[in-house]
Amino acid sequence: MTNAIEFIHVKKEYQEQDVIEDLNLSIRKGELFVLVGESGSGKTTTLKMINRLEKLTDGEIFVNGKDSQAVSDRKLRKDIGYVLQQIALFPTMTVAQNISVIPEMKKMPKSEIKKLTYELLSKVGLKPEDYWKRMPNELSGGEQQRIGILRAVIAQPSIILMDEPFSALDPLSRKQLQDLVLNIHEKFDTTIVFVTHDMNEALKLGDRIAIMSKGKVLQVATPEQIAQNPANDFVRDFFKASLVKNIYDVYIGRVGMVQGYITEKPNQKSMLVDSQETMRAVFKILSKYEYVAVQEGKEILGYLSRQQVISYLSEHEKD
Repeated sequence: MTNAIEFIHVKKEYQEQDVIEDLNLSIRKGELFVLVGESGSGKTTTLKMINRLEKLTDGEIFVNGKDSQAVSDRKLRKDIGYVLQQIALFPTMTVAQNISVIPEMKKMPKSEIKKLTYELLSKVGLKPEDYWKRMPNELSGGEQQRIGILRAVIAQPSIILMDEPFSALDPLSRKQLQDLVLNIHEKFDTTIVFVTHDMNEALKLGDRIAIMSKGKVLQVATPEQIAQNPANDFVRDFFKASLVKNIYDVYIGRVGMVQGYITEKPNQKSMLVDSQETMRAVFKILSKYEYVAVQEGKEILGYLSRQQVISYLSEHEKD
């Protein structure tokens, strides 16, 4: 498989201190590749060196087979989309105008831009007739992030860089946007490099994951390989700590899959909850009810007991 991005003996220094040490890394064309690690691990610096927002100190980076240092910033970034945690939508432009900025720069026909904008807004659950003329200050954080993603993908770049894009959002919005990234990746076969500090997010999204610490890549593998065969103690502990830290933000639908739903409707009263609701919210409900009825769309998937949820929490907190 052809590599979309390749780091060869890349080094990055800040004030004579190594931030990235001798990085050798290949990201395959059409891959959803996740860089995960704690704050200061070097993952964002690695991402930014791809489009030269950070300049490397030594080594080589090849993007789509070309030396990234041998072309202008403009030419390099022309085929690279970029999504940040804090989406910088143009405040004086409407939603449609924000989305059309990059394709207009690429001289895409206006009729095609309009058609694509309409289709993409519809795909992410934002009715074009309602959102077309809205201003950024009229959008929620999750809606702004959707527009930022659409702006990055509408011109169909070969590579999209995403730097902790969902870390400031609530769990439900984060889950919806993670699903959106997976859908975009499947539809356009775009190479996506995604940075996160959340191992659960990395495991959900990544075709492969690179775990970083102190400027070094400790392991590159599929989610299954990392879960089953961590390369060292740091990787194993980071994996487990992430699961424990985020256990109350796990979705109740996942608990059902792990523990198995009670198939028959219980005699006691139950509270109806969405399958995308978090454990944190459901645990509060179960202080008053013995069961919750888990719903997805209009369908009730099954019932979960208070004891099942407590057992699930206890099992994972021991990890």
